[in-house]
Amino acid sequence: MRIQRYIAKDMRSALSQVREAMGPEAVILSTGTIGDQVEVVAAIDVEVAREFAAPRAAAPLTQNETIEHPPVRRASSQLSEALVPRAPAAQVPPVAAAAPAAPPAGEHSELANEVKDMRRMLEAQLATLAWNDMSRRSPLQAAMLKELAQLGITQDLAGSLARKIPPNLNFSAARRFALATIARTVQVTGDRWLETGGRIAFAGPAGAGKTTLLAKLAARWVLRHGPRRVALVSADAMRIGAHEQMHMLGRLLGVTAHTVYDVAELPDLLDALSGQQLVLIDTAGASPRDPDLARRLRLMNQANARIETSLVIPASIQAGAIEEAMKLFAVARPGSCVITKVDEAVSLGGVLSALVRHKLPVAYVSDGQRVPEDLQPARAHALVSRAVEIASRNGASADDEVMQRRITGATHGR
Repeated sequence: MRIQRYIAKDMRSALSQVREAMGPEAVILSTGTIGDQVEVVAAIDVEVAREFAAPRAAAPLTQNETIEHPPVRRASSQLSEALVPRAPAAQVPPVAAAAPAAPPAGEHSELANEVKDMRRMLEAQLATLAWNDMSRRSPLQAAMLKELAQLGITQDLAGSLARKIPPNLNFSAARRFALATIARTVQVTGDRWLETGGRIAFAGPAGAGKTTLLAKLAARWVLRHGPRRVALVSADAMRIGAHEQMHMLGRLLGVTAHTVYDVAELPDLLDALSGQQLVLIDTAGASPRDPDLARRLRLMNQANARIETSLVIPASIQAGAIEEAMKLFAVARPGSCVITKVDEAVSLGGVLSALVRHKLPVAYVSDGQRVPEDLQPARAHALVSRAVEIASRNGASADDEVMQRRITGATHGR
């Protein structure tokens, strides 16, 4: 077991030194202060330590410094005994006696679980110290991190925003600064589809509301321009009744409706629809475990010069699912996105965080089932205001325990 002492200006910096020098498997033994600086004592198993370079900012313990930590010392002793069994000298030659042997599976598992439990306990203590240290040193930054957490903004974006806030602002001004920064970063396309037309294929997770969105856009076009020069296409051969639903919508609106049974058929159909100003294409809802999804997305990517792929993101799913959808459908190279089911969302922080991270422009926001009323061209400031409204209505809160978990997650890259 290798034990090192790290000294830094604050807990976050000390923790970064530990991770850089020892890696993610390091265990925090103790923390303290030396004047205005923070001291952290960390330990790591020798076998794991060999994978990392010698620490650059570490202050090694001198012979006079002793770290009392019985659980770690006992675990180290048990591990040494398990890895190097002691045999009688008469039975084992001297050279063979120094060779390590694999520990019994049960004993190794028990010891590993003990170390993991100890690590989780110490990480929780460290997170508490880190949050308390930040609240004392930078109360405005800590208050803004808590405010952004209540909105559902992810830890990485919240940290970036908090660091940009000028130090001379009060809390109200800092809050306005952070929200305005988010609004300036979110990109929007305007109402260009309904103004100039286009060929748009809607892709997204199953149940995202793609068909309802298409109906709203088609109805808006008919109300504004009449039923001419618009066509509807169903490329959803997976959902029962999808083709029939599209043809029924076409009859209700007085526009032409077409069907294809595979995305590969779209180029030929688009040639036949070259005279149409607006072509709206409904694709099959996708699951990350769909074995045919990658092929369909590649075909959509190949047709990108002729159609615009727009990713439909339901605001009602969790931030992790939104991020997964963004990464999954990146193969199709979407040029825009539409946010649906805003009326069902408990938070818009995950949506805003994903939009900022991936720089994907938003075309429209859908917040209900009514056709065509519940659809508006996206406005960045309106999205941010809606996020604040939803958080306030749902009584969103972020206490110290929540903030400590977020700090721990950010430290370990989660």
